[in-house]
Amino acid sequence: MLDIPGKACGSCFFCCKVLEIDEFKKPAGKLCEHCALTGGCGVYDTRPDVCRDYYCRWKDERSFSSQLRPDKVGTLLMDDPDSDEYHAVCDPEKPFSWRNPLVFRHLVAEAKAGRLVVAKAGLRAWRIFEDGRWQEWA
Repeated sequence: MLDIPGKACGSCFFCCKVLEIDEFKKPAGKLCEHCALTGGCGVYDTRPDVCRDYYCRWKDERSFSSQLRPDKVGTLLMDDPDSDEYHAVCDPEKPFSWRNPLVFRHLVAEAKAGRLVVAKAGLRAWRIFEDGRWQEWA
C-alpha cells in the first residue's frame, strides 16, 4: 500500500505503548523496550509477526484527519485481527480517551455500519452501540 502524504508515524509511537505484545512479554500500557523514542523500532527487521501484521488505521484511512492521530487523541483505532470487532485502544492511564468527541462520533458510525465496537484500556472494556449508548463489557 502506498503511503498517504502527511500520514507518517513521525514522533507517534502510541501503538508501541498501548498494545500488548506477548512475544516481548509487554503488557498494554507499558512502552515497548525496543521503541526508539525519536521514531522507529530498534528491532524492526526482526520484529514479531504481531508487530509486522499491525497496521495503523490513521495512516491508512484518508478520511481520518490529523486530529485523529493516535498520540493526539489518546486512542488507537483498529480492526481486531482475530474477530470482526472494531477496537478503540486507549492508554490504561487515560482509559476514557475513546470518549473524545471526534473518536466517539467515529465509533458510533462504525456501530451504525453494523460493526461490534469495543473500547479497551488495559483489562477494562466498553461496548459502544449505534444509538450512542455504551456499557462496560466483561
